[in-house]
Amino acid sequence: MTATKRDYVNENDWAPEEIEKVLDLAARVKARPDGWKTALSGRSLAMIFEKSSTRTRVSFEAGMFQLGGFGMFLSSRDLQLGRGEPISDTARVLSRYVDGIMARTFAHATVEDLAKYASIPVINGLSDLLHPCQALADFLTVRERFGTARGFALCYVGDGNNVAHSLLLTGAKLGARVTIVTPPGYAPDPRVVDWARAAAAGTGGAITITTSVEEGVAGAHAVYTDVWASMGQEGEAAERAKTFEPYRVTRRVFGMAASDAIFLHCLPAHRGEEVEAEVIDSPGSAVFDQAENRLHAQKALLVTLLGDAG
Repeated sequence: MTATKRDYVNENDWAPEEIEKVLDLAARVKARPDGWKTALSGRSLAMIFEKSSTRTRVSFEAGMFQLGGFGMFLSSRDLQLGRGEPISDTARVLSRYVDGIMARTFAHATVEDLAKYASIPVINGLSDLLHPCQALADFLTVRERFGTARGFALCYVGDGNNVAHSLLLTGAKLGARVTIVTPPGYAPDPRVVDWARAAAAGTGGAITITTSVEEGVAGAHAVYTDVWASMGQEGEAAERAKTFEPYRVTRRVFGMAASDAIFLHCLPAHRGEEVEAEVIDSPGSAVFDQAENRLHAQKALLVTLLGDAG
């Protein structure tokens, strides 16, 4: 790789037109997958998993295969990271073996350090701060259903977590109107909100943070939620269940949105907790299109970062 290698660790580091280009490519790859069967022929991707995941592992591994490359699954048991090897050494060594790194980590600093020391592209498959690949799939789904993300009203209801953060940043870059509704004390990181507002100022987007479900959902074209306790927060599950009870996406809540609104969820979902089954399993639900789009969006990102043009 050259000194100009790019990483997709924090979408705030990417210009709006760069994210648009990835989504444009994702639509083309999805429409004509056979045209990209050799796009990454001979290329390899090290996939580091500190956290397990169905969608992240399968979509990246299948994506590399469908592009003619190879994805290598590496759990914490397969690496020396958990036994004292510096992240900087791991990044440098992997850079001698493979063409790219995807990391799904707990601490955001881990994926940042991988990107700092690797001479090959690094992709954030999820960290405790951001979930940028999920947001690419989310807005690919929005563009498929509504034609554009510009001016699109998306309301996220739940914990101000990594998913909420990436919806804010990616949405702002694409000119969307993103509202985050959380219980008091669970708002998104103010630093991320500031990044998103700065980005929205240049794209015509808008950012709203509120504790009012009614204010946030009214008129929205997408209502989005996530589990109340993310991986690593299991000890808080009971307390969070009480706090988040008024923030469940019910039929009544979904009915406040626009008549053509879609329901989104990054999955896995807990029916009866953050969302009623009647909402997630309704005709208005786009969650499985959204899950499929992880594959297509990430294939486009891989081609962009690991391909010859990248």
